[in-house]
Amino acid sequence: MSRICVYLGSREGNSPAFRQAARSLGKALGQRGHTLVYGGARVGLMGELANAALEAGGRVLGVMPDHLVEREQAHFGLTELIRVPNMHERKATMAANADAFIALPGGIGTFEELFEIWTWGYLGLHDKPMGLLDTEGFYAPLLAFLDSTVSHGFLAQTTRDMLLDASTPERLLEALEAQLD
Repeated sequence: MSRICVYLGSREGNSPAFRQAARSLGKALGQRGHTLVYGGARVGLMGELANAALEAGGRVLGVMPDHLVEREQAHFGLTELIRVPNMHERKATMAANADAFIALPGGIGTFEELFEIWTWGYLGLHDKPMGLLDTEGFYAPLLAFLDSTVSHGFLAQTTRDMLLDASTPERLLEALEAQLD
């Protein structure tokens, strides 16, 4: 099966729906036989996702820079935890070990990872599918902004179409899996 990289918060956010979405995605990844690739933390949505994938019998690969092992509270119960020297190596290692990418709700780190991997796809550095899990409309303002960017002529529709979105883990995984086949 595929290795799916998930970008998401090391915080839980204000809505229980974010935690539930992370757990549902982790469970679905494990049940479908996919390997989860993520940032390696045991806290926040990151920990919920990893724990749910492990509980469902899935493989989980975490990647964390040395300087964040204590700060983000590394998850030492993973199938594999790769420690890297810096954030650049973290993102490169996660990308190299992934066949597809998903962003769940998160903060500035999640946004940066999402936009970098999308840019890499746009530049032809990979052709891996990417998607947003739009839990409780979290990404709706961003999706509207991206559509506005297209209508204003700063983003091609084909580039916008590279970024899939769905409101449930199951629908998003189905869309990604269709592109992986």
